Amino acid sequence: MKFTPTMFRAWQTKRITLLGMSGVGKTHISSLLRRHDWFHYSGDYRIGTRYLDEPILDLIKQQAMQVPFLRELLRNDWIDIRNNIKIVDLGPVLSFVGKLGNPDFGGLSLAEFSRRQALYREAEIAAMRDVPEFIRKAREIYGYAHFVNDVGGSLCELEDDRVVQLLAEHTLILYIQVTTRDEENTLIHRAQSDPKPLYYRPAFLAENLPIYMAERGLEYVAQIEPDDFTRWVFPRLFHARVPRYQAIAEPHGYTVTSREIAQVRCEADFLDLVEAAIARSQ
Repeated sequence: MKFTPTMFRAWQTKRITLLGMSGVGKTHISSLLRRHDWFHYSGDYRIGTRYLDEPILDLIKQQAMQVPFLRELLRNDWIDIRNNIKIVDLGPVLSFVGKLGNPDFGGLSLAEFSRRQALYREAEIAAMRDVPEFIRKAREIYGYAHFVNDVGGSLCELEDDRVVQLLAEHTLILYIQVTTRDEENTLIHRAQSDPKPLYYRPAFLAENLPIYMAERGLEYVAQIEPDDFTRWVFPRLFHARVPRYQAIAEPHGYTVTSREIAQVRCEADFLDLVEAAIARSQ
């Protein structure tokens, strides 16, 4: 959706999609707005509770079956296992996505990693297609006036123009951009200090995996130390995603900086910032 500042101010049921790398403040802003009559739609929460719920449970049960005591309980239906995913703790989703590399360190084979990556992509697309229906539910069932769509950092990697068009049709897309070298280094350092599973476009992985293996002198994926690869690849992923975010924001939305987002302390601050971004674009 495109606006003038006056149009945005008069918009009675504001609906905003927050776009950007993990760590730029999307969930922080979403949680803040939730305290001010905004419905917080988390893409990753929807993925974990709806579209990857069964694959996640299958993975957990597969691991549990390797423990003789639990194996007997499961085979006799004496116990039940369920996910306990929270918006602020998406551990089961991350565990399912996993990391590439040596199985002795929790790594996955390339075939299994690629399978899970494909499932995650399909789930993220499905979760974004649910946005219009949840906009309706938020208003008609729960009585929320406003809606914030907290999307995963990998939205720009989906290569599905229909998803972007859908979000642009039903929400204002706000891209949170990292603009300074210090902020970029801080985000990269944070990701490398606690490496988490990530989604990679197949073409990106196919390009960068051979480079990593050549640099490390490795012959097989099973020799990869999973956290080392995740740390090595993150700066490359960061820089590969920036133009993709911009390609979404320039025709379809508006841009603010992570530094501006860090200054937001209340709903009014956020709305003023969005108005300023709209004004800048004109």
